[in-house]
Amino acid sequence: MTPTTGHKTRIEADPALPTIRIVREFDAPKARVFRAWIEPELVAQWLGPKDLDMKIDAWDARTGGSYQYSMHREGQEVAAFYGSFHEVRPDTRLVQTFTFEGVPDSVSLDTAVFEPVGDGRTRVTVLSVVNSLVARDAILASGMERGVVEGYRKLDALLASA
Repeated sequence: MTPTTGHKTRIEADPALPTIRIVREFDAPKARVFRAWIEPELVAQWLGPKDLDMKIDAWDARTGGSYQYSMHREGQEVAAFYGSFHEVRPDTRLVQTFTFEGVPDSVSLDTAVFEPVGDGRTRVTVLSVVNSLVARDAILASGMERGVVEGYRKLDALLASA
């Protein structure tokens, strides 16, 4: 299958709710896309901006499991994150917490839903819920959009090479 490079990443913030919704299609069946979301050796290849490398310290992608990783630029740690996997429903749904170590009081609950959209493609919808509009706006202002968009482009390339 030839990858479509024109998939647009939609990032939406409801002005009245402390949520961020990210919607993106990928040119691969949902089982392959889901696998790229939960297998650490695959996650490390695509998650985050293109100028950062990921180091996974712990990764137990099962219901009740947890994770911890850091992002590095030129060998220097620039950010670290951790969380828990609350539900891992193969090929369908992933629910996890997400915490930036620099702001430990602002945990998000992220639900990713994987659904087929025809011709072997998959739509992933991620809904992140935080505790306030201030926290949501800080996430949006942090450069998160660049990291998501660039990461999803890296995921496109990974899925095309698989």
